[in-house]
Amino acid sequence: MDLNATRSSDHPVDGGDSNDAARETRISRHLALRILPIFMFAYVAAYVDRINVSFAKLQMVVDLGFSDAVFGFGAGTFALGYVVFEVPSNMILQRVGAKRWLTRIILSWAIVSALTTFIATPKQFYVMRYLLGVAEAGLVPGIVYYISQSFPRYHRARVLSTFYAALPLSGLIGSPLSGFIMEYFDGIAGLSGWKWMLVVEALPAFVAALLCWKYLEDDVTQSRHESEADRAYLSRTLAQDRALAASASNDQMFGSWIFWTFGVIYFLDVFGIYGYTLWAPTMIKSLGVGRDFVIGLIAALPNAVAMIVMITVGQSADRHRDRRLHTAALFLLAAAGLMLALVWHGNLWLTVLALCIANAGLLSVPPVFWGMPTAVLGPSNAASGIAWISAIGNIGGFFGPYVVGVLKQSSGSFALPVSCMIVCLLAGLGLTLVLPKHIVNR
Repeated sequence: MDLNATRSSDHPVDGGDSNDAARETRISRHLALRILPIFMFAYVAAYVDRINVSFAKLQMVVDLGFSDAVFGFGAGTFALGYVVFEVPSNMILQRVGAKRWLTRIILSWAIVSALTTFIATPKQFYVMRYLLGVAEAGLVPGIVYYISQSFPRYHRARVLSTFYAALPLSGLIGSPLSGFIMEYFDGIAGLSGWKWMLVVEALPAFVAALLCWKYLEDDVTQSRHESEADRAYLSRTLAQDRALAASASNDQMFGSWIFWTFGVIYFLDVFGIYGYTLWAPTMIKSLGVGRDFVIGLIAALPNAVAMIVMITVGQSADRHRDRRLHTAALFLLAAAGLMLALVWHGNLWLTVLALCIANAGLLSVPPVFWGMPTAVLGPSNAASGIAWISAIGNIGGFFGPYVVGVLKQSSGSFALPVSCMIVCLLAGLGLTLVLPKHIVNR
């Protein structure tokens, strides 16, 4: 089978007919307007609850006497729980439907996040972070799977980029909000600011669960919001996409080097994301910024830049039909930003500029990257394949913050851990370019 010939058309149905292309775009846009706000709100709530511990650290280590290594290990244990339950979570979602299962996920993590307020020892910190990972496991791979089964393949990078824009949006909202709560709520009712932050920032997740339960549909091809003709057209288009993926993918998924390479590439980016994100407030504080609220405002800037870059690159990847090269370029951008952060360290605003560049690259990789495995995996192994790749990648969510904490504690600065992240990102760049473009760009 000539894969290049298979994908020579600009449109998956009727040889690229312009009327069909316009219809597909219209249907995809309508679906996105209904589905993405729910997913984005849920992901903002999830990511704020996931990373607000990076701000809690500014007060928590003083209140509870945690070292950098203890904090790094505890922050990373989230990923251990997440990884263990990701694959079974996606398999259950496939059986019971997205509506019920995603609602369950959201409610679970909201409760665990609020209860983290009561920790007092390192062991309790480790346990609650692990349970948060268990509760939240399956959210992102479940949403990625849902999108892969609901949108035609030539619209997925754009849809995923819009969804993943919730990630920097959560930092844009959550960073100043976390700093504000910690600074101005500190001492109210005898509670530290970081405790108030955990409680207040858990509340939006309960709203997200309600929205998911009320408005999400298990199968968009049966949606009452689409006309019968549009439902039939979407069903045919998605069926052709799945047939192509099934004919081109390796039936023995675990025996494919491409499958495992996807996992390692995702691991290297997630290592950088969490290595940076969970230590960003501490990095900014080390540059001489004292107030928690100001740290939050500064930490929001890289997320504003990342949101713009993410959406722009996602549109470009769809337009040029080249996810591989765009993913590689984003790894290079992230590595370059961290290199500049080392060179400019000591100058607050130049370092913040460098972090804007690095964060834009780090956070923009996933939405473009996911366009590659979702194009390769067939319908029989899409749910498990996405979950396995996500699970492998999210192991980096443990090692990233933990390695940064250990290296910072042993060396006394961020130079060594940042250098480690740069090496990982350059490795991700190299592995991405090794992938066969005629397969991953289908």
